[in-house]
Amino acid sequence: MDNVNTMGIRPPIATPFFYGWFIVALSFLANLTAAGIRSAPSVLIHPLEAEFGWTRTEIASAASLNLLMLGLFAPVGGWLIDRIGAHRVILGCLATIAVGLIGTVFVQELWQLIFLWGIVLGIATGVTPALGPSIASRWFVARRGLAIGIMTNANAAGQVVFLPMLMAVIVATGWRSALTVVVAVALVLMPAIWLWMRDDPSDIGLEPYGSGKASGSSQRPSAFARGDIRPVSISTVREVFNTSTFWILGGCFFICGVTANGLIGTHLIPHAIERGIPQLTAATAVGIMGGASFIGTTFSGWLVDRVDPRKVLAVVYGLRGSSLFILPFVSESTALFSFAVLYGLDWYASGPATTTIIARTFGAERVGRIFGLVFVFHQLGGASAAVGGGWARVHFGDYQYAFLVGGCMGLIAACLALTIRRPERPAPALAAATELAGA
Repeated sequence: MDNVNTMGIRPPIATPFFYGWFIVALSFLANLTAAGIRSAPSVLIHPLEAEFGWTRTEIASAASLNLLMLGLFAPVGGWLIDRIGAHRVILGCLATIAVGLIGTVFVQELWQLIFLWGIVLGIATGVTPALGPSIASRWFVARRGLAIGIMTNANAAGQVVFLPMLMAVIVATGWRSALTVVVAVALVLMPAIWLWMRDDPSDIGLEPYGSGKASGSSQRPSAFARGDIRPVSISTVREVFNTSTFWILGGCFFICGVTANGLIGTHLIPHAIERGIPQLTAATAVGIMGGASFIGTTFSGWLVDRVDPRKVLAVVYGLRGSSLFILPFVSESTALFSFAVLYGLDWYASGPATTTIIARTFGAERVGRIFGLVFVFHQLGGASAAVGGGWARVHFGDYQYAFLVGGCMGLIAACLALTIRRPERPAPALAAATELAGA
C-alpha cells in the first residue's frame, strides 16, 4: 500500500493509491484554469477588435503585459510556495482570477483591459508556474519526472478544454459570457483545494513516494535521490546567477516563451482565421495540439527519469523549431491539423527536462524558487513575441517572418541545451557508501 501512515494522521480523503497523486490531480486542475486564462487572448482578439475598434497591437499589448507579469511574479510564486505552501497560494490565485475576470467583463476602455488582463490576471497566474516542480519535489522521489510531466500537461490541457469552449460561447452569446464561464470554474474549484490540498506528505504522516520509507513504493529512488549526483552548493541567489547552467536554461526558456506563449499562444488562431480557416476549426486545431502535448509531455516526463535530460531538452526544441518552419505555408484545415500534431508533441515537453536539470544541479528543495527565476526568461520571451508578432503582422501583412524567426530560435535552443554542464558526481568511495546505505 502506498498510503502507509506511521504517525497516526489520516489523509483528508481516502485513496487507494499514494495521496501525492491526488495532490497532483488538484494541482493539475488549478494549473488548468490558469492556462485557460493565458490562452484566452487568441480567441478574444477578433471580438475586441470588432466591438471597441482597438488595433491588433493594442490588444496584444495587454496579452504581452500578462505574460510579462506572469514571468516577473513566477519567482515570487516559487518563494511563496516554498514559504507558506501550495494550499494557500492556489486559493489566493483562484480568488484573484475570479475578481480579475469579473472586472474584465465590464471593461470599456483599453487601459482597463491592460490593467485587469495585463496586471491583475498576470500576477494571479504568475504564481502557478512553480507549482508543479515544487509539488513534485516535495511529494516524489521516484516518478518525479512523470509527476512533473502530468502537471505540466495542464498548460496544454487548459487550451484543449477552454479554447474550443470559449470560442463556442463567444460565437453563441459573446465574449463576456465566455469569461463568466471561467469565473464559475475557478469558484467551483476553490472548495476542493480548501478541503483536500496539503502542502507536504508529512502533513498527513507520509513520506515522499519512492523514499523507501512510509510510501510503501517498491520503486527504487532515482540516481539523484541516492546521491549518485551531487547538487551544486548554493546559499544565495547571487551564486545561482554565477552558474552557467542557470543562464543557459534561462536562454532556452526565453526561446521557449517566444515559440510557445508569444507566437503560437497569441497569434496562431488569428493567423489561421486570416488564411480562411473557420474560427471553430482553428480552435479545434489548438485542441489537437493539446491532445498531442499530453502524449509528448507525459512521455518527456517518463523519459527524463531514464535518459540524460539535456538530450531530451535538445530534441524537444529541435522538433519545435522544425515545426514552426511549416506554419507559414499552412492555408487549409488538414495542413493546420498536421502542424497541430507535430507542434503539440513538443509544446510543453521542455518542462520536465528543465525541472529535472534544476533539481539535479541545485537541489530538490530549491526547485520552486530557481524554477521561478528561470521562468522569468520564459515570459520575457513570450511577452516580446506577443508584441513582436503583432508588429510583424501590421508591418508585413502576415505572420510569415515571425514564424520563420521562431523556427530558427528553436534550433538555437536545441544546440544550447547540449552545452549544459553535467552535475558533478561524488567521489567513488562516497558513491559506494551511499549506494550501500540506500540498498
